[in-house]
Amino acid sequence: MKRFLDLADFEPAQIRDLLALAQRLQDSPEPGALAGKILGLVFFNPSLRTLSSFQAGMARLGGSSFVITPGQGTWQLETRLNAVMNGGAAEHIREGIPVLASYCDALGVRAFAEGKNLEQDLGESLFRMIDELCDKPLINLESAVNHPCQALADWKTMDDLAVPQRAKFVLSWVYHPRALPLAVPAATLHMAAQRGMEVVVARPEGYALPESIMNKARAAAAAAGGSVSETTDRAAAMAGAQVLYAKEWGTTAHYGDADADQRLRAELTDWCVRESWFKHAARGAKFMHCLPVRRNVAVADEILDGPRAVVRREAFNRMVVQMAVLYRMLKS
Repeated sequence: MKRFLDLADFEPAQIRDLLALAQRLQDSPEPGALAGKILGLVFFNPSLRTLSSFQAGMARLGGSSFVITPGQGTWQLETRLNAVMNGGAAEHIREGIPVLASYCDALGVRAFAEGKNLEQDLGESLFRMIDELCDKPLINLESAVNHPCQALADWKTMDDLAVPQRAKFVLSWVYHPRALPLAVPAATLHMAAQRGMEVVVARPEGYALPESIMNKARAAAAAAGGSVSETTDRAAAMAGAQVLYAKEWGTTAHYGDADADQRLRAELTDWCVRESWFKHAARGAKFMHCLPVRRNVAVADEILDGPRAVVRREAFNRMVVQMAVLYRMLKS
């Protein structure tokens, strides 16, 4: 494995094989498997779970890692093509990425969407450039519209909980004071579709996911025997649901317009997950969220502190599945 950029790059059978490896490494650790190997981690954006879980996972396999946060103890890196570099950035990624890649055996990069131009973000222009510049195995730690590591951990979490392949899976928009990226909702939608689930996207008007993301998920669902639909009727979406996955994202109707987004979401504070949401859900329905989450804004305490929430298991599984990815990439 030379690239881990998108779960869509793998067949379901390959994903299940990777998940089986993750479980094996969890049950039977191999503390010397990657002895002498070095993982480079570049974070253009903040992290808690991704940073710590990759460092911990690499250490548990006997390897080491280094972390670069451009502009914090290192030179600020320019990412724009043909930039006139007379501002704060002292170095361009066209030099920075190849140099960092030369110091390690695999490189992971986090680079969020700019959030200004939807077409540009959907095209993953920055991550495509990074891919071209890196001659070592490359891991997507979250890009403009993808987060395959989170999606893989969520798949494992549902397997751990014995959630049926054909279960009803609701991806619901929830409130946040400001617009957030599309990466997690896009990756989550595709993961559940690829798993073969009955996927329903519940969201208010103005927050429909881009058609290209929906079409990609529909194709994955068709191949896996599942389905993908969307609705603004939250109660209808939750009827019979076995999993509710909550996530915040920005308006796509006014993408890049912070003022318009703010006006639209101002009336949507009731999109905070509470126990009442589960009134007609399946018995024992579970609640998932990638974290971080704003308590009593996006999700109420009663959910996060109750028996439905499996968010800590999801977070633990980040480390486990990433160990499998690193093992596949670097075990000689």
